[in-house]
Amino acid sequence: MKNGQLSGRSVLITGASSGLGERFARICAREGAAVTVGARRVDRIEALASRIVEDGGRAIAVPLDVTDEKTIVAAYDAADQAFGRVDSVVANAGIEISGPAVGIKADDFAQVFDVNVRGSFLTAREGARRMQEGGYGEAGRIVLISSITGKMRTPGIIPYSASKAAVSHMGAALAREWARNGPNVNCISPGYINTEMTADWFATEGGERQKKSFPRRRLVDEDALDTVLLYLLSDAARNTTGADIAIDDGQSL
Repeated sequence: MKNGQLSGRSVLITGASSGLGERFARICAREGAAVTVGARRVDRIEALASRIVEDGGRAIAVPLDVTDEKTIVAAYDAADQAFGRVDSVVANAGIEISGPAVGIKADDFAQVFDVNVRGSFLTAREGARRMQEGGYGEAGRIVLISSITGKMRTPGIIPYSASKAAVSHMGAALAREWARNGPNVNCISPGYINTEMTADWFATEGGERQKKSFPRRRLVDEDALDTVLLYLLSDAARNTTGADIAIDDGQSL
């Protein structure tokens, strides 16, 4: 159902080639936003943008590697040229490298932080800089995608969970620093959803055991984040900044 909740807004989404990022793009476009989808897998985001346009929405695809600041700047430039400006950002790009802590390579640990933390920072910083310099910072919205694992003590995913703890802290710190001039900055911390990143794990016996350990013994529904995301990107979130909202179906209880 389309309500036009984001009509007039221009949203840039990183990590949009699959999973949550792809869904976020479709939901934002459905609600009236012009959408710029960025990722390294260009064929996927081009196909996504084409589908959105075919469905009556507005979208462009831009090659984007959040570890490369030049591509972030170029993505914002492309969005500005296509849609006038970017006033909403979803920093969704992320990776996970799993395994026992004693076996994690230093380079792998650094790569997770480079994508998940540094990439989120560079994406948010470039968006905020443009919003503030353009005089529309107070209308700006930035959403960082964190994770409930940032508050849990789960073995086997130390680099990922530590990086998400950093993302959540960074979101609150940026919200405080930009409180006067905007944009508003908030985090969403999803629980375990059956996405491309987690599907292989939850198809194993270990994954099934983990799922049964959750209070409700199930994964979070695919559409569970839609309402919160749309709210945080909308004009209605004028008084919401520095929040970190967990949507996990009680998995972290």
